Amino acid sequence: MFRTMMKAKIHRATVTEANLNYVGSITIDQDILDKVDILPNEKVQIVNNNNGARLETYVIPGERGSKVICLNGAAARLVQPGDRVIIMSYALMEEQAARSHKPVVAVLDEENNIVEMLGEEVHGTVLV
Repeated sequence: MFRTMMKAKIHRATVTEANLNYVGSITIDQDILDKVDILPNEKVQIVNNNNGARLETYVIPGERGSKVICLNGAAARLVQPGDRVIIMSYALMEEQAARSHKPVVAVLDEENNIVEMLGEEVHGTVLV
């Protein structure tokens, strides 16, 4: 049996742009992508903490050091610059691997600097 497990999470990123006229996706600073091992074109789920919107799209790497988090295309209608979002990627794993898997979590501040890297989520703890 395979299970779908959270592989990586960018926690509470601040949306820097929303570009309705782009051809879809989310642009994320390549430095942030490297830290959580998310690849260009990888499918991600995005949850908007400000309005509860949830969507799926794919990743486009942004300029290194830019701190960019830009929702493009139709997704731009679900966010506003300044909104805080959670970006998650998932992986299919065999049962045994899934039971010991530890996702990588990058906690960001308001300026999209990584302030903490977690090897797994802290259950029962609210990350702000």
